[in-house]
Amino acid sequence: MKTTARPGQPPGQSGDRWRQTMARLRQPVGEAVLPFLAARAVVLGALGLAHFVVDRTHPSTAGVAARVHEGLLGWDAGYYETIARVGYHPLGPQGLRFFPTVPALTHALAWLPGIDDGAALLVISNVAAFIATVLLFALARRETGDPALARRAIWFLSLSPAAFVLVMGYAESTLLCLSLGCFLALRPAPPRAAHAAGSATRPNFALAAVLGFAAALTRPIGVLLALVVAVELVRWWIRIGRPQRLAGLVAVGAPFVGLAGFGVWAHHEVGDFWAPLRVQLESRHHGGLSDPFVTLVHDARGVFHRHVGTALHVPWVIVALVLLIVCWRRLPAAYTVFAAAILAVAVAGTNLDSFERYALSAFPLAIAAAVLCRGPRSEQVVLVLLPAVLAGYALLAFLNISVP
Repeated sequence: MKTTARPGQPPGQSGDRWRQTMARLRQPVGEAVLPFLAARAVVLGALGLAHFVVDRTHPSTAGVAARVHEGLLGWDAGYYETIARVGYHPLGPQGLRFFPTVPALTHALAWLPGIDDGAALLVISNVAAFIATVLLFALARRETGDPALARRAIWFLSLSPAAFVLVMGYAESTLLCLSLGCFLALRPAPPRAAHAAGSATRPNFALAAVLGFAAALTRPIGVLLALVVAVELVRWWIRIGRPQRLAGLVAVGAPFVGLAGFGVWAHHEVGDFWAPLRVQLESRHHGGLSDPFVTLVHDARGVFHRHVGTALHVPWVIVALVLLIVCWRRLPAAYTVFAAAILAVAVAGTNLDSFERYALSAFPLAIAAAVLCRGPRSEQVVLVLLPAVLAGYALLAFLNISVP
């Protein structure tokens, strides 16, 4: 089919741009397929093993069998599926800790014939996970100019301990998509590389505003993208004109507008603007502000009281801090700011439950891990260990032992 050029555009230029776009996507898409499929094979294998354990042992502990049979729609995924199907009202204020983007997308997809809300939720989560894998490869390659490093980064993210939630009906994969898209909009390719690829050489603050707004409506930590936009706006301030500065200021505020929008809706529904955040701060969830050192010591002692799931968080906090230092030394400031802000939120509560899942959203840590494991031996060791760790964490979550 003949491509029609826009007015004032040389004939064939739009077709050339389309071919250039497809050429740029070919490698990221190709590289994303294998880690994406490998992660799903590991998680589904862990789910099958959980079914085997329950069927053979008939555990007396309450909730174990039910959790296993919930499978990929267990834990928080069950809330997202319920909200998509019947709305927030039946869940009461507790449902407000689950932000609306993923339920809305799920409800829209479930309108298609033959797709129920559970299947739609899993499709949304897994498609978003694949797109996020593609975007991470593209971003890491653009930032470092090293395709091998970008390849390691997507493997490390796909097989990280909490990556089983990217297979389940959780919102993390959607948040990753929006966060990575925001970074790609804000971190253009170097001028020479951008000219060769036909891409922009300045940040797209308008696109970053849209993605930041959507991220804040996906998970509350999405609002932290405002810090990334602010860092990049300061970096570019002198080199851009007044319209772009205004767009940048709008992009800084957009995540807060998204968060406030959900708060206004919550006030209309339950009479409390802060309800979506207040519920998160309850002790049975993330908890209020606490001294992270006290929390670390308390959770480390869990190993002596058979609270294995709690104690397992402690070594990963240490690993995350090491990777954060690598971010600070080897990556641009925006990456360190974003990762540090997410980790600060993750350790600021009264417990470390779901720490690994919070850290998963701090995708710069995956790039930092790829920087750290440059040697073939270290890369091979990590890629052998990670699937086993992912399978173990998924199994603990499916057996109701560890909170994902």
